[in-house]
Amino acid sequence: MASDLLQRKETHFALWRPARNQPAPRLVIGKLKHGNPPDFIEHNRFDLQPTAEHTDLWTIAATDCHLVDGEVYHYWFEVNDSNPYKHNNRRILCTDATALTVDWRLLAPRLDTPYDENDRDPASVIKFEQGKLIACDPGGETIDWTGEPASDNLPANNRLVIYELPTSWARSESLEAQVAISVGTFRDVLALIDADSEAANFSGLAALVSGHAHITELGINALELLPPSDSFVDREWGYATSNYFAADYDLGFPKRHLSPTATTDLVRLIKNCHQQGIRFFTDIVMAFATRYAYQNINFTDFHVQSGISDPEEMHNGIRRDGFGGDLFKYNFNTQGYDPVTGEHGQLIPARQLMQTHLVRWMQDFHIDGIRLDSIVNIANWDFVGEFKDHARNLWRQHWQDQGLPANGVEERFLVVGEELAVPTALLSQNRLDGLWNEHFKRMLRHVILGENDEHEPSFEWTVRKLIDCRELDFTDGSQSINYVTSHDIEGYRNERLYNFLNNNGVHDTLPRIKLAFACLMTAVGIPMIFAGEEFADEHDLAVTHPQKQVDPVNFDRVTDSWRNELLSYVRKLVHLRTHYDALAVNDTRFIHTDFNQDKRILAWHRGLPGSSHQVVVIANFSDFASSTSANHLAEYVVPGWPDTPPGKQWREITQDREVPDNWAGREPVFPWEAKVYALQ
Repeated sequence: MASDLLQRKETHFALWRPARNQPAPRLVIGKLKHGNPPDFIEHNRFDLQPTAEHTDLWTIAATDCHLVDGEVYHYWFEVNDSNPYKHNNRRILCTDATALTVDWRLLAPRLDTPYDENDRDPASVIKFEQGKLIACDPGGETIDWTGEPASDNLPANNRLVIYELPTSWARSESLEAQVAISVGTFRDVLALIDADSEAANFSGLAALVSGHAHITELGINALELLPPSDSFVDREWGYATSNYFAADYDLGFPKRHLSPTATTDLVRLIKNCHQQGIRFFTDIVMAFATRYAYQNINFTDFHVQSGISDPEEMHNGIRRDGFGGDLFKYNFNTQGYDPVTGEHGQLIPARQLMQTHLVRWMQDFHIDGIRLDSIVNIANWDFVGEFKDHARNLWRQHWQDQGLPANGVEERFLVVGEELAVPTALLSQNRLDGLWNEHFKRMLRHVILGENDEHEPSFEWTVRKLIDCRELDFTDGSQSINYVTSHDIEGYRNERLYNFLNNNGVHDTLPRIKLAFACLMTAVGIPMIFAGEEFADEHDLAVTHPQKQVDPVNFDRVTDSWRNELLSYVRKLVHLRTHYDALAVNDTRFIHTDFNQDKRILAWHRGLPGSSHQVVVIANFSDFASSTSANHLAEYVVPGWPDTPPGKQWREITQDREVPDNWAGREPVFPWEAKVYALQ
């Protein structure tokens, strides 16, 4: 698992592809002086030199910089600004574009107009030890993977339940229902996983009570943390990446702590996930960057200037959206140094930059799943495929380095793309392993209101496609990420499920949310839970365009009695989904439909008929009840109920009860209810 540039950075300060090199780029290095605000004690300034073999790679050996062994240093690169928005050639201090750690306590000096506070880059951080440059936190803490289990301890793709967790959290502050919004740090996330870990910003929160670990108790086995790479944005969700190679400064700097520890906190979190048998997915924003150093170092090689009708800004006649950031240029061919291979030749700089950043995250952070944000705005399917292939090659190397046998390697890694149009051709073309299945969310929200999807001919076909993604051109369950809600909670029918039901006149929400989760956990595909939906969280803030990423998750609500009932229900289904063989295969058939007299009842079977592992779901998407006040146990017969193999018995999972043989397929049904039966 190597990148030539990252290997060089172990002994040299290195700057790749400065646009303007007269006068030469310069290393400005020194130390942080603690204070309020902190100050910079300059150690020295050194001109960088092009390497003998690459004129676009400028370096200086660490041993030539008069550094003291064991000391931590803060530094910038001084370059002639290439930002076309400024139309200026001023010298400016920039963060190292491949900095492994950044420190936003120490910003570059502000320049005169047209520059402003947004042009003050944070210092890069590095430790000098025994002649090497070592990745560290500003206090000198370094990565420690001691105690991490081998990767074959992790679940396969067809066993996953993903938990999508934002870093913006809320807590109730008073009886007047006021809420305070803050950042849930890496340490807070760890406390959701490890019962022995102390929370930081959210100590005392109901879901973080000592001795409990909400995520682990929920039973999920994959954590997807919304972008953990560094972003300048404070108290939001990080879809504005500023420093791709560094863990997010805010998430590693809890309140009342003296120094940030983002790198080591993230490593500790991922190591603990792996110890608990939980995979770690990182969310990557590759379409655009915000306040990234290449804006100044070499804008035209890496970025597209918005609003100038550049072909790179368009995709199929539609303008790419940078959401206020600078779009990356993924079609610009040139000659030069390749930071991945170390060779000189034809390359596309932005692509090789992202491939190098991928090495950093897989090598140093041991990620085992990737979500690519907004692939339509990446707008280059060739590059998406290259990135996926590179990630899988790095994973195979990581697996091999652990001395693990080849079997099992492919099924324990996944590269997923997010595009709401769900372009399944990217799967058949082998450019991605999986896609977010936005169709699932849309169809599910129709059926829990008793409606058929407007894109489908009937209610029955809406449910069939909801439950079996192969009806939507997926060919395997591991290709489809299904969800009832995602972090994109802005717009029509996108809100949290509790609010969605209220907004559609349904105020007895518990039965329908339970029904939604029964569908999610028994459908073909990988279920994903947006944090808080497992206990019916609701919006704390108004969701207004374009601020769709500001509504936080409020773990305080987990103590509400009816919400705790829902949480218990979801836990049972998660355990079934992650442990039961019938839900790890694609085999699905509908064994019963009933639309008589306004009923909307369907039953589906998962697993191989006749096998020892089978699941049957009976779902009632209507107000019909077989029971009445006169006969509260009136049966509802499901024709074609599968035979019970010898020595097996059906168990209803959501109520955790055995079902007598003579009652299998004959139990009462109630409005907006699903019963989930499994052979035990």
